[in-house]
Amino acid sequence: MPPASVATVDPAALDPLPVPSRFEPSPPLEPVEEGLRIAEHGRWLTVSGRWYSLNLPLGAEWVNRSPYAVLLSEDGNNWTDISLLASADRIGEPDETLGLGAVELRDRSDDAVTLVVPARSSAWDTREVRLRCTPETIELSVAVRGSGALDDVTLFGGRGVLASGASGEFRSAIGFRSVFVPVPTEPVAFVRPARAAASLGVVGDADPGRLHGIFSPPPLALGLGRRDADGPTDVPGGGWLGLSVRAPVEDLTFTTLRYEPLDAGFWLRLAYEGHTPVEGGWTSPTLVLRPAADAWAVLDDHRADLVDAGFAPGLPASGPGWWAEPMFCGWGAQCARSAHALHGTPDPTAPTGPETPVEEATVVLLAPQLARESAYDDFLRILRANDLEPGTIVIDDRWQAEYGTATPDLEHWPDLKGWIAARHAEGRKVLLWWKAWDPSGLPAEECVRDRTGRAVAVDPGNAAYLARLERIVGELLGPAGLDADGFKIDFTQRTPSGRTLTGTPGVWGVTALHRLLETLYRAAKAAKPDALVVTHAIHPSFGDVSDMVRLNDVLRYDVSGRLTPVADQVAVRHAIARRTLPGHLVDTDQWPMPNRDEWLRYARVQHRLGVPALYYAEAIDRSGEPIRTEHLEVVADTWREYRERIAARGPGER
Repeated sequence: MPPASVATVDPAALDPLPVPSRFEPSPPLEPVEEGLRIAEHGRWLTVSGRWYSLNLPLGAEWVNRSPYAVLLSEDGNNWTDISLLASADRIGEPDETLGLGAVELRDRSDDAVTLVVPARSSAWDTREVRLRCTPETIELSVAVRGSGALDDVTLFGGRGVLASGASGEFRSAIGFRSVFVPVPTEPVAFVRPARAAASLGVVGDADPGRLHGIFSPPPLALGLGRRDADGPTDVPGGGWLGLSVRAPVEDLTFTTLRYEPLDAGFWLRLAYEGHTPVEGGWTSPTLVLRPAADAWAVLDDHRADLVDAGFAPGLPASGPGWWAEPMFCGWGAQCARSAHALHGTPDPTAPTGPETPVEEATVVLLAPQLARESAYDDFLRILRANDLEPGTIVIDDRWQAEYGTATPDLEHWPDLKGWIAARHAEGRKVLLWWKAWDPSGLPAEECVRDRTGRAVAVDPGNAAYLARLERIVGELLGPAGLDADGFKIDFTQRTPSGRTLTGTPGVWGVTALHRLLETLYRAAKAAKPDALVVTHAIHPSFGDVSDMVRLNDVLRYDVSGRLTPVADQVAVRHAIARRTLPGHLVDTDQWPMPNRDEWLRYARVQHRLGVPALYYAEAIDRSGEPIRTEHLEVVADTWREYRERIAARGPGER
């Protein structure tokens, strides 16, 4: 039954409701702390912090007539009108608001006050939106009571039927011009117009509409700005408003958080997909609004907020010196050889024409066949002849016969253990590329499955799989096994997603990915304490499952279809990673390069952004241009400069 405080109102009986247009201080009715006060202005309840006033209509009749909290900055400018509606759909039961109760003041303390707006819900026994106000923050969440499995949850708006007769979808107002989205996407646009959508989460790939998984997960934070960006990598200055998620990682059981604007409104949608059961009560993660001096401070605040709450680790201890050594990763060189094979050119250093889109897709499919001992021996001979001595070699996709079991492919690597031992004798370390989530070769009962019973992804909630993963890692890194030195983890954006999939209840989305990486990371350290684990999970709460973060695959075009310089886009990625995981090393990556000139431009600055990673030895795959001695000399010069710097100062990226 709905709560007694929820009212049904006749709109014809209401007088016009005056809407505040600017913040006008008045004597506080109840001081809470210096910088936070509560006052009534006519039919409005106003909570004022150090930078804002939040104005809510008083009385059930007025809330039902205008269910918005008007958020003004200290200069009177409107950031947004926060919709007091929310929806928490259950599988098979959409959640619509059928009426709202009066705003309640609850949980007052010396430094905070919580305002609660109860609602009559079509899906839950009770539902309420909570606004917790402190001098510095406004914190929004939704809480429900009842039972069911969560589907989509929307905050800053929802579906409902209002007393005025209006029905359907209701959103919060857009009073800002731009949104800072701290994840690479294509088109490249780190700051986009406020009326363009964005997705943050752990689902994506290179397919249309899905290329937002380069960081997975990214920081779950957005910046709301007053200025437009001048280009795809421009991040304007000026005051910003941060909008971030605060919750322990075990409560992040959604796959994506989506900023969904429409016309002059927006809401945030969390995709739980039916894999989070509710029995009794459930409260959403908290969405925190906080002012920031610039967009970068939005990320600083997000990290500090999680660390202060105990939801993210502090700075890690320094690792061994070899972690910071320049790396050679064979994937780009594999792709270049595959491109030559596709063109029928046996000489891997001969020029070929640029790849067509179809050829690009084909090369990526063929390149795993070039992850071979013979090819890597060739690559290393070329590097050695050009005074390039990587401290770490990454054997990329695919040294495994099956991704899930991670058994070496004996055709590609007849003696992988011996090859690794030979690199150790040279003073080098070897990382193995690891494809997260892939269930190839595993029993279906240890996996997330579709309705036909087909294994879709490994299940991090399955104890048998986690035990198997620990054994596999021990065999790959332990001295009795391959004795490799760590992992370059890829494809974390392939986190399973779907309402009809079957997995362990409550282990889904961001939570599931963290559990997967946590198991692998702990097993790696147990097998080899100085093992290096590289991920592209740069959310602050993932700082305990990674030693180094990848800047990942390079993208190409902006919204106008123009090429975005590689160095420019990677520099923004580096700035994001350094804000969210400031104590971690950064793997600068280097694939794919559009042409040789862009590769060289990036190589000249790469060593200043993190650990240099060389991907090419013979040619550039996308352009078909050969790599000559004079080109590798550029890389060798930067490596020498980098090594001199870390020798003099210690690993500068820690």
